[in-house]
Amino acid sequence: MRLFKQEGILEIWYKHKNQQYQLSKIWKICTFSGGLGPKRAEGDGKSPEGFYATRKSLLNPNSNYHLAFNIGYPNAYDRSKGYTGSYIMIHGKCVSIGCYAMTDKSIEEIYALVSQALSSGQTQVPIHIFPFKMHTANMKKYQGSAHYAFWQELKPAYDIFQSQRRIPDISVHNQHYIVR
Repeated sequence: MRLFKQEGILEIWYKHKNQQYQLSKIWKICTFSGGLGPKRAEGDGKSPEGFYATRKSLLNPNSNYHLAFNIGYPNAYDRSKGYTGSYIMIHGKCVSIGCYAMTDKSIEEIYALVSQALSSGQTQVPIHIFPFKMHTANMKKYQGSAHYAFWQELKPAYDIFQSQRRIPDISVHNQHYIVR
């Protein structure tokens, strides 16, 4: 799963066995909070950027927001930086104070695909959240941003998936993403 804040879209990709990833569908994100840049603190009203994953235990079919699943924020990178926050979800109802909100119809489709993947033996669904499509023109457009150094850490994962259609190996070392 890939989300792009500036474009306001959520993509789901799939693959069968040793084939390359193929785009399943694109949905419009109904709303998210706080504009571009990473989430840093509980209550800051920001929606995160970075590399997350949901698991079966993070699905919530009884959410007050129709259907929901937790993205796994804070991840190892966020914790290494001392960032705080909890219950960051992708959910329905089209309202957000830090989550990624979808229409109820959209979350029904997305939730079904995530649930199916997790019920079919996949242990987690990676969720890559980018500020924008990280092609050269956008990187140049946003090079003056205070978040640019952070975005440069996200870009290698974007580039690997774009060119090789594979999920890169992502780890955290010395408070930085390492992407291979």
